Amino acid sequence: MKIIAHRGNLDGPNPLEENSIDYIENAISEGFDVEIDLRVEDDQCYLGHDDPQYLATIEWLTKHKDFLWIHCKNREALEKMSSSVVEFNYFWHEIDCYTITSKGIGWVYPKNAHYQKSVIVLPETFLNFDEFDKNNYNCYGICSDYVNRMR
Repeated sequence: MKIIAHRGNLDGPNPLEENSIDYIENAISEGFDVEIDLRVEDDQCYLGHDDPQYLATIEWLTKHKDFLWIHCKNREALEKMSSSVVEFNYFWHEIDCYTITSKGIGWVYPKNAHYQKSVIVLPETFLNFDEFDKNNYNCYGICSDYVNRMR
């Protein structure tokens, strides 16, 4: 089962560090995949949930592509990812219950039923996380702010 660090978080939300290059690289070095928020403005890639905060080059994205789950936050990001010759793992959603990544994996918005080839997103927001056992879920992966608890 894939364990995915939401915005690079390992032990809970950290808005001051989320989506920063060093934070993401740390989560990858700890053995996790990472969900990132990507925006494109003036043909430049930026990481950041609500705003473009951190410049991210295509070279950096390509270097880490096997560990990244790229949440396209604007149309320009979706267009850039879908037209790239590099096969990135990306998706778009707003308030959808479900979306499919470019690699064919379901991304399940919190509180919706998961399925075998899907990622449960932020289970800590709707389950008793202290009693949560990833082995009880037949799914492709889990994306959480608390991935260190799931090792």
